[in-house]
Amino acid sequence: MTFTPTLAARIASIGIDPADPPDLRFRKNLLVAAILSIVILATAWVVIYALLGLTAAAAIPGGYCLVSLGQIAVFARSRRFEPFLRTQLALMIGLPMALQLVVGGFENSSAVVIWSFVGALAAIFFAERTPHRWFAAFVVGLLVVTALAPVVAPGATPIPQPIRLAFFALNVLAVALLAWGVTMYVVRARARAMAALDAEHARSEALLLNVLPAPIAERLKAGESVIADAYDEATILFADVAGFTPFAARTPPREVIGLLNDLFSAFDDLADRHGLEKIKTIGDAYMVVGGLPEPRPDHAEAVGAMALEMLDAGRGLAQHGLALRLGMDLGPVTAGGIGRRKFAFDLWGDAVNMASRMEAQGVPGRIQVTPAVQARLRSRFEFEPRGPLEVKGRGVIEPYFLVGRTGTAGPTGSLASAVRV
Repeated sequence: MTFTPTLAARIASIGIDPADPPDLRFRKNLLVAAILSIVILATAWVVIYALLGLTAAAAIPGGYCLVSLGQIAVFARSRRFEPFLRTQLALMIGLPMALQLVVGGFENSSAVVIWSFVGALAAIFFAERTPHRWFAAFVVGLLVVTALAPVVAPGATPIPQPIRLAFFALNVLAVALLAWGVTMYVVRARARAMAALDAEHARSEALLLNVLPAPIAERLKAGESVIADAYDEATILFADVAGFTPFAARTPPREVIGLLNDLFSAFDDLADRHGLEKIKTIGDAYMVVGGLPEPRPDHAEAVGAMALEMLDAGRGLAQHGLALRLGMDLGPVTAGGIGRRKFAFDLWGDAVNMASRMEAQGVPGRIQVTPAVQARLRSRFEFEPRGPLEVKGRGVIEPYFLVGRTGTAGPTGSLASAVRV
């Protein structure tokens, strides 16, 4: 029979239940492969003993081969691993000892009892909860056959010395090959499992960092259950796509999502470039903050620069009848993580509310900021006064439009429009 990948796949599927966990699948595969290997090796012993006229001795490995193949057939249907395992371990440990007694002790059998160690070794891989019991059975059996050796040796059929020596070599070599093969299989399987685990860990880390700021993720992994921090000052920016609701109503969903994905991906790149932290998106709204979770003195400047480049990135919205509307404020904030499912990092504070209102009551295509932002940035950026504006909860204020850096006219970002034509 040619050993093909298809045959290998069939052998590997013996006794496998679709509901089996990966560890049980691995143990089933390994046990079946080990038994088939032993059957092949035991067949050689059957032939040799039969040629020597040792019919009783040949019957023991022959019986093992027949019983094991029958068990594999039953196991393929029942998929019951524990009874299959216990029977095999008992046969692996007990039959070589019986064979040694039948042949006539250690010397005449060429220490065939060494095969019993295969069963004791197999228990480590398969009988994880009781390997010591199987090893104890091996030790007890070894002591018994050792004690009976002087009794059975005188009546044994002598085996010529050259054949005995050859058997010694074969027994040691066969057991060594089997142990080496199984160990290599386990080592390689472990290497594959570790590589898969490392890849999965890397994917998990990447997903976690897509949801949470890196310092917050590290604190959660370190065991902190409540993340809550107060910051003396941070700059918050909200961006919204003006006219998005009617656009979404008349546009195929794939095009709507594609447009937002292009736009917000460009914003993500800008946030990374400026060292800012994206907090969240809600519908067509985008929120970013400067100055946390790691404080920095130039947070307002960084957010202002990003806001101008966001306008550049959103220039292509005009062809769809859309425009960006942005709002900024700065001040004290509280930041923390909330929820047990779909954990989210968020901000609270008056500056957050004001930035949101600057955006909501802003003008499409403009960046509206509070007087506090204008006062902080007026030496580096240019502003236009908007005039008095009634703001809910704050009364009348006089916001400004951020129009560019000092010495430039209008937005100065270098990005091409992120929105597909």
